[in-house]
Amino acid sequence: MANVVEALVPGGKASAGPPLGPALGPLGVNVAQVVAKINEQTKDLNGMQVPVKILVKSRTEFEIEVGTPPTSALIIKEMGLEKGTGDKSAVGNLTMEQVLKIANIKRRGLLSKSLKNAAREVIGTAGSVGATIDGMPSKEAQMAVASGKYDEMLEEKA
Repeated sequence: MANVVEALVPGGKASAGPPLGPALGPLGVNVAQVVAKINEQTKDLNGMQVPVKILVKSRTEFEIEVGTPPTSALIIKEMGLEKGTGDKSAVGNLTMEQVLKIANIKRRGLLSKSLKNAAREVIGTAGSVGATIDGMPSKEAQMAVASGKYDEMLEEKA
């Protein structure tokens, strides 16, 4: 049976220190190998806390599952900010291209079946962290998506 270790690590910068080292050490697996593989798989999420699950099958065999950071963290990173706002005031703007980039990253974890609905979920979250979309408040952007304004961009790429 596999041992499972779950941790939040900084994307691309996991280390053998806590939380990974102390959790993996007793399992006899090569911690440096595990850390290197996690960093390789999370390098695109640099600077964000990334949930990872390590399945240790034996001293030499392990699997890594990388989760995705929260949608709000992706939005804030995309806008180049340290943090969002708590009071709904606009702190930045996302382009629809950036919304789609985030929707595609989060796609596996969202409930949405279509890219259009995934984009609407991202837009909803963007509003709560203080982002406008193409200069529009999130509610307006939601209506623009619903009315078909972005349908060409939102078509599924086969």
